[in-house]
Amino acid sequence: MAKQNEPLVTHIYTADPSAHVFEDKIYIYPSHDLDHDGEDNDDGDQYKMEDYHILSMDDVDAPCVDHGEALHMKDVPWVSGQMWAPDAAFKNGKYYLYFPARDKNGIFRLGVATSDRPEGPFKPEESFILGSFSIDPAVLVDDDDKAYIYFGGLWGGQLESWMTNNFTKDFVEPAADAPMVGPRVAELSDDMLSLKEIPQEILVVDEEGNPIKAGDEDKRYFEGPWMHKYNGKYYLSYSTGTTHYLVYAIGDSPKGPFTYKGKILDPVIGWTTHHSIVEFKGKWYLFYHDSSLSNGVNHLRCVKFRELKYNEDGTIIPMKPYEE
Repeated sequence: MAKQNEPLVTHIYTADPSAHVFEDKIYIYPSHDLDHDGEDNDDGDQYKMEDYHILSMDDVDAPCVDHGEALHMKDVPWVSGQMWAPDAAFKNGKYYLYFPARDKNGIFRLGVATSDRPEGPFKPEESFILGSFSIDPAVLVDDDDKAYIYFGGLWGGQLESWMTNNFTKDFVEPAADAPMVGPRVAELSDDMLSLKEIPQEILVVDEEGNPIKAGDEDKRYFEGPWMHKYNGKYYLSYSTGTTHYLVYAIGDSPKGPFTYKGKILDPVIGWTTHHSIVEFKGKWYLFYHDSSLSNGVNHLRCVKFRELKYNEDGTIIPMKPYEE
């Protein structure tokens, strides 16, 4: 049976969980960590993920089911490696799986695959989404049926190389007192297979309206964007990377700007933090990962979940990962 704050599955290593409620169940779309003896570096070569296994639970205290391999890189023509953190969406009577991977030139792009079932298997499009780049896609299908894709990751995620929406290896990171590099957002086409527009950078500001600075590593964006709505407001949450916090900002529009509000989760065992937030049967849950199952090996992680609660003013009550 699934238990809060314990690994959902232990027969494989899973990470980067994107949770959704489809067909009255919780479906989790994680990445799949593979064990290996390769190099560990800032390019992320330690993360050798090649396929996706989709998980589901009938309820939060029900067993977690692994539905098996839903998509493998060998079936995606444009991919050369590293199929990292995915997300999923439902629209037009279909399920869409969005995923990042390196193309044949070693540049991270975003791909999409479709299925008639939430657990797959998924059939990929022949090419990556034109105009897409970097990693960590997250999709919000809004109440008006418009869909938005959020993405981007620093360092190994190559986001700094796309400051002008054109790839360059010779980028210069912003100074510590300059605005942080924000995640990107673009509206998706009605068929969910392409971008309607050029991706734009999301602005995150403090309570005084000043942009969060690149050197503010407790608050700045690093990777793993997620978008959810609560009481009509848009909540952008993300990982700070080097300081290992999950934090969030609130806005009135799916494209921002967003005002930084605080931490969601303190650091976990392992280097990375990547999450999702979902409502199920009137309660809210945070899905996240750590490296407890592998005794701290950073590239071998396990997916967990715990209840998330709000204050009356809509702010999220911060949590420590190993305390109830």
